[in-house]
Amino acid sequence: MRYMVTGGAGFIGSNTVDELVRRGHDAVVLDDFSTGKEANLARARSKIELIQDSITNLDAVRKACRGVDCVIHLAAQTSVPRSVKDPIETNLINVNGTLNVLVAARDAKVKRVVFACSCAVYGKTSVLPIRESAALAPISPYGLSKQAGEAYGRVFQEMYGLEFVSLRYFNVFGPRQDPSSPYSGVLSVFNAALLEGTQPFVYGDGEQSRDFVYVENVVQANLLAAEAKGAPGLAINIGTGDRYTLNQTLALLEKITGRPARAKYAAAREGDIRDSQADIVLAHEALGYLPRIGFEEGLKRTWEWFSATRNAPSRP
Repeated sequence: MRYMVTGGAGFIGSNTVDELVRRGHDAVVLDDFSTGKEANLARARSKIELIQDSITNLDAVRKACRGVDCVIHLAAQTSVPRSVKDPIETNLINVNGTLNVLVAARDAKVKRVVFACSCAVYGKTSVLPIRESAALAPISPYGLSKQAGEAYGRVFQEMYGLEFVSLRYFNVFGPRQDPSSPYSGVLSVFNAALLEGTQPFVYGDGEQSRDFVYVENVVQANLLAAEAKGAPGLAINIGTGDRYTLNQTLALLEKITGRPARAKYAAAREGDIRDSQADIVLAHEALGYLPRIGFEEGLKRTWEWFSATRNAPSRP
């Protein structure tokens, strides 16, 4: 099969591209390097076609979709705080950009689009774990933009016959997640702080909980969704089915790294959800998905990657 991966030089995208290449598939990557890095594609670079451009450029997306069987659409503005600060930018990338991907895929006769959605579409809920049947009530422009992308995909399947699968990722972490941005995932920030010998920063009291899912599990879900016969038309949670508070997570990191992980606390951020946990029954039934890498093992692998790729100070 020939795949096109938007955002393929990013954290999840590059890990997905590596697996596609490992399995012998052809791959085209569309990425503007606004957050992704060409270095992330070093392992696969000689075996892929790379187009440096944005999903907001319809002509570039059309070019990338030529001869493609399946699009894995990962490119997005992924930060809740950034979406609160600049909702227009978030809409341009996540809604208009997704519409470009769908139009280009439709016109190129692509068979299927796998869409990276988010648990942010659920908003605040007191019922855990969250099932896909839960009401969608996003509380941030980011969550709303992902809901809109998912809705567009359903319409394109119904009207044009473009198969569409939406994967509602929970909190993805692992190697290549960039901690340098103020909008980065919390676990990449925690790892960087421990390496630098500084206090990890926590917004809120640290008792907020997340379903942290290791990136290798998400890559598995992406490729299952690209091929599963019963997947088109579904929105599917991708997590682990477990949740950990940030304080529990820091305690695990302290055990794994042997470094102090005492947090510095600040006020909770606007748009952040208190608790999140995925029900993954549908993922198992529709995709055959089961997370292979548990949370603690994922933390160990992530720490090893950070330690190997960043200049760590001497152990305190």
